[in-house]
Amino acid sequence: MSITAFLKGFGVGFGLIVAIGAQNAYVLTRGIGRNHHWVVALLGSLIDALLIAAGILGMGKLIQQFPNLLTAIAIGGALFLFIYGGLSFKRMFTPGHLRGTENQVSFRTAVLAMLALSLLNPHVYLDTVVLLGSVAVQEMPNNQIIFGAGAVTASFVWFFSLALGGQWLQPWFQNPATWRLLDFIIGVIMWAIALTLVVNLI
Repeated sequence: MSITAFLKGFGVGFGLIVAIGAQNAYVLTRGIGRNHHWVVALLGSLIDALLIAAGILGMGKLIQQFPNLLTAIAIGGALFLFIYGGLSFKRMFTPGHLRGTENQVSFRTAVLAMLALSLLNPHVYLDTVVLLGSVAVQEMPNNQIIFGAGAVTASFVWFFSLALGGQWLQPWFQNPATWRLLDFIIGVIMWAIALTLVVNLI
């Protein structure tokens, strides 16, 4: 086993997933309310694992054979990230959009919401299938699966950390200013990634 490939996969995967988006915000709010938080964390991790595997075993090879596909995906991804970041900045003026976590939801609602936030979010595909897949194919064939295992491990660690840490963060998130700061950070990260994609196309 290549520890280097595993750690690289963990680092790249963790770096991508830490940017708090729809999935992570939902896991965090479920954790704060202690409401099916382990279920949504597990579901998010499993979805990431499947998409990461798809990227390494399929999409990554496809990108190598059709370089123009990566360009098209990068353009679409940059556009989405600019919009996503803009919405985060807009939410800065409507703090409390994730408040009300004391409201409990049913198991079915929690699962369906996590499925929707995961599978209907282009950013999830961009991170797992496209970006992680394209990085993985740069590894030696024997290390690609190990790289993927590292990325999957990062996903499990992050989602379960959010679920576990939600209640610990609860006092801080009673302050609307905390949500403003969180949205600002999200917006900056999304726009930074989008700019990186654009620069790489020039």
